[in-house]
Amino acid sequence: MARADILTVGNEIVSGDTENTNASWLARRLAGLGVDVRLIAAIHDDIDEIAAFLRAEAPRVDHVFVTGGLGGTPDDLTREGVAAAFGRECEEIAEVAAVLRARFEPRGLGDYAARWACLPHGAEPLLNPLGGAPGFVVENVVVLPGLPSEMEAMFETVAERFAGRPIETWRRSYRTGEGQIVAILEEATRLHPEVMVGSYPRFLDDGPEVTVVLKSADGDALAAATAWVESALADHPAR
Repeated sequence: MARADILTVGNEIVSGDTENTNASWLARRLAGLGVDVRLIAAIHDDIDEIAAFLRAEAPRVDHVFVTGGLGGTPDDLTREGVAAAFGRECEEIAEVAAVLRARFEPRGLGDYAARWACLPHGAEPLLNPLGGAPGFVVENVVVLPGLPSEMEAMFETVAERFAGRPIETWRRSYRTGEGQIVAILEEATRLHPEVMVGSYPRFLDDGPEVTVVLKSADGDALAAATAWVESALADHPAR
């Protein structure tokens, strides 16, 4: 199973002013393609921080998906950060710049939009179906826009590259507390290493409830773990 990190770049994300919906959407979409997301992170619009993250994390996973920081304002530094991570210079891709100039010149923004075509040397550009700034791919790093609608549309243009066995999910809620079933969860983890075992408690007016979640790209392993957990938790009311 392929493994991935998701990095969101933006001061507004780190400060909490904007919800990191891109990371949540990507994680769900990647799971459906069979990609196991190992880490979600958010960092400032800072070249050195972006480069340091990618130098550390890109070698550890199959893919890193980066969103945000591709516009033309002074705090849009993702292109430069990715270039620095791989020891490359940014350079204009003439054919991309020409498309952007032609598209935005009627609004008097041709030269401004052409800045978006300045990508790390050797990058594969990804045209933006809904907006202006292109994304790009450098080695195992896929860089997408920050605006959610643009990010989602651009991702779909390359989604098939990452298709594998989808990660399937089983979940059930039990009217009990985590402490009462922790031994069962630990045993499930030990007996079924191919399956991710999670538990998510909440407290209702009439008592505690725990949602148990099992995930795996191996359908047989998931079925076996599901049967074991259902049997082990048979004495606890479920819904």
